[in-house]
Amino acid sequence: MPELERHIVATKTAKPPVVFVLEDDPDILRLIQHHLKAANFESVGYASSAGMLEQAGRLQPSLFLLDIMLPGDSGLDVCRRIRQNHKMEMTPVVFLTAKGEEADRVAGLELGADDYIVKPFSPRELVARIRAVLRRTQRPEKPAIIRVGELEINGEAMSISVQGQMVSTTPTEYRLLEYLATHAGRVFTRDQLLDAVWRDSHFVTLRSIDVFIRRLREKIEPDAEHPVYLKTVRGVGYRFDRSSDGPV
Repeated sequence: MPELERHIVATKTAKPPVVFVLEDDPDILRLIQHHLKAANFESVGYASSAGMLEQAGRLQPSLFLLDIMLPGDSGLDVCRRIRQNHKMEMTPVVFLTAKGEEADRVAGLELGADDYIVKPFSPRELVARIRAVLRRTQRPEKPAIIRVGELEINGEAMSISVQGQMVSTTPTEYRLLEYLATHAGRVFTRDQLLDAVWRDSHFVTLRSIDVFIRRLREKIEPDAEHPVYLKTVRGVGYRFDRSSDGPV
């Protein structure tokens, strides 16, 4: 067993957050790992995706930091595989890339990214953004179960089910739905949702909110085109409807 793996397993009950870093530039990888160590994070670095997810299945990292532009499997490919793995699907994913156009951010969001950092970056900002994502995606202190129609949101397990069947979501998708559901009936603008759900992250745009809402509708609604739970209030934003009597 590798030395780091033995160390992480031995200190499982009190271990610091573990970040898996996928970056093919050795200088950037060393820089990232140096600053993560200085910030009291454990890290495991990879130049390619080979073997990374297998080890992640054993160690259960706290977060994935993925470069998008890689030889072989891209960071987007790896993110897709993470979100398809029931053991890792709720693990936060942060993309690290030189590409910063809106289309690239949306592509990452569509795959379930939780943040997006553009190169060149400040190491202090990198650490701060990782901490922010971990804060946003941690389990709630006061678990609760919300049941509306055939939908159940379980705060203790951070899980969502429809008709008794578990629905796969990312941590950010879960947090957005939970926030809307716990404030059912209230209309939120996109700006208000950005402040409430993402707080200290500035990578998410107003268009990003629409992407997350669309993804949630595809997962929880009987008909995503005629939503029962997540309603659009034209010209304003979105609200969660507890009546579940049918589309309006």
